Amino acid sequence: MDDIIKKLFKLFKIKLNDKNEKLLIQIIKFLIVGGIATIIDWLIYYILYNYLNIKPLISNIISYSISTVYNYLASVKFVFKVNENNGKRNFLIFIIFSLIGLGLSELLLYLFIDKLNINQMISKILSTIIVMTFNFITRKKFLEKV
Repeated sequence: MDDIIKKLFKLFKIKLNDKNEKLLIQIIKFLIVGGIATIIDWLIYYILYNYLNIKPLISNIISYSISTVYNYLASVKFVFKVNENNGKRNFLIFIIFSLIGLGLSELLLYLFIDKLNINQMISKILSTIIVMTFNFITRKKFLEKV
């Protein structure tokens, strides 16, 4: 995947130093993995809320949890360079920050939907953008081997 992204950089004449190129490639891979996780999250959320009539906060917990499992597996395989000998530790760190992200997502949904009366799917999108930023920063800082 790195080679494809580097070819796109050349195609669009994007020139970066090695450090910035590596970071941008990692961000792009994170966005791809996160994008797929987001689709999983939103699709499950939409089905639970609209077809099964499950309340938004419960739907969010279920959809977020399922997408988190995919996200962990894909992140450690494609995005972050992790010490594979620390699998349990990595998973625990990932889950802890995912739970914090879930709490943040729940708080944002509550504020957006119940207090600001924003449409539930728009609220979910806004919440996702904020939580994705939190996820990248914390995973890079605490998961990646230096």
